[in-house]
Amino acid sequence: MLFNSLGFFVFFGLVLIFYYLLPLSWKQKKIMLLLASYIFYGLWNPPLILLLWISTLIDWTAGQKLAKVEAKAKRRFWLLLSMAVNLGFLGFFKYGNFLLENFQQMLALFGQDYQPPKWDILLPMGISFYTFQTMSYTIDLYKKKIEPARSFLDFSLYVTFFPQLVAGPIVRSDALIPQFYEPKRASESAFFLGFLLLTIGLFEKMVFADSLLSPVADAIFGSKEALLPLDAWTGVLAFSGQIFFDFAGYSLCAIGIAMMLGFSLPDNFRYPYGSIGFSEFWGRWHISLSSWLRDYLYIPLGGNRKGFSRTQINLMLTMLLGGLWHGASWTFVVWGFLHGSYLIIERLVRLRWPVKPSKGFIQVILAFLTFSAVNITWVFFRAEDFKSAWRLLLSLFYLGGEKAVLTSNFMVLTLLLMSLVFFGHYAMRKHSLVQLIEKSPRWLILSLWGIMLFALFTVQSSGEQFIYFQF
Repeated sequence: MLFNSLGFFVFFGLVLIFYYLLPLSWKQKKIMLLLASYIFYGLWNPPLILLLWISTLIDWTAGQKLAKVEAKAKRRFWLLLSMAVNLGFLGFFKYGNFLLENFQQMLALFGQDYQPPKWDILLPMGISFYTFQTMSYTIDLYKKKIEPARSFLDFSLYVTFFPQLVAGPIVRSDALIPQFYEPKRASESAFFLGFLLLTIGLFEKMVFADSLLSPVADAIFGSKEALLPLDAWTGVLAFSGQIFFDFAGYSLCAIGIAMMLGFSLPDNFRYPYGSIGFSEFWGRWHISLSSWLRDYLYIPLGGNRKGFSRTQINLMLTMLLGGLWHGASWTFVVWGFLHGSYLIIERLVRLRWPVKPSKGFIQVILAFLTFSAVNITWVFFRAEDFKSAWRLLLSLFYLGGEKAVLTSNFMVLTLLLMSLVFFGHYAMRKHSLVQLIEKSPRWLILSLWGIMLFALFTVQSSGEQFIYFQF
């Protein structure tokens, strides 16, 4: 079920009626939310709920054992069992075909023509997100950083909470499970703020991502010819905006829906395209994933505690695996490699020139260079294969290409919108959307809210799936 569908609003309306209007106890309300979450997920493919059940049962059992057992060997066993089940499901469903294809190509290098049976593996929606979420619970219990969930119901709801089940934010257990212990009810102001955030998220997705930017990005990345540089840059910028508005829009929807129910989810984006440097970018883009990779991969590898060279290796390994997390393709690995390289180069530059520039103009230039470099990485993220990515890269850098595919209207609109995005993100670097809403005049907020609702009712959108659902 998609947030940007009529069916979801019927579903969510019923959830709100059960949650607020019926005389249910808090335990009954949690059971209702759990059942609603299974319905929300099961409408895509009901049998895939079995994976959720298995992950929930295994991680709940492992967590209970880790909370009670003191022997190191037994604790390690339960942690490894949890990780083996979660990573096993993730590896099979997400990377099974990828591994088989690469094994076949490797044999071909040695003259072996191996034709394996075709695996028709369906990628379960959101498996990357809920796998990382449940793994963090058992890892934190193993490290004795958290207390176990008080009940199986609370833990099950943590795994399946429908606002953020499919595409995050990836929420740590100590941030969400305790919220289930006491009855939650949104205040009037929080309810309407949540509804406004939901509206903004849908507006970003349906108007900016789907209606304005997606056609431009599809035209450029779908071209089989080398393009004029202006067309190529416009298309890459269009995808840069599309993926931001699509994913940040989903995150806002999730935060808003949870807020309307009385729950709090963490920010997942903080104006990333205004970042000065790549470390700052990863502190603002997909924050729940980048912090997960930092805490459960980069730091356990040694972080920056084992010397300069080892730090760079740890950074690169983390970003390579972060790229592979996004999809079973070598283009995603290259995307991760580029970001790893950026982070390493940035560290080298800061060692050579440790003084941070304080002048506003210089900071804007550095932010623009960061934004431009990030846009280059999106080529590999979006391109279907290396041949397409290479052709587009050559076009970006004036190394061939005469084909023009974009009309002037699309080009001007895209460049204008992405210019506003860049300068808007830079200006908002030290602020938050909620702060801006609370400080703005009520008449202005209501006027903009009305415009967004009008646009959502009139926009020609067919309910496009969110991009990160495929990850």
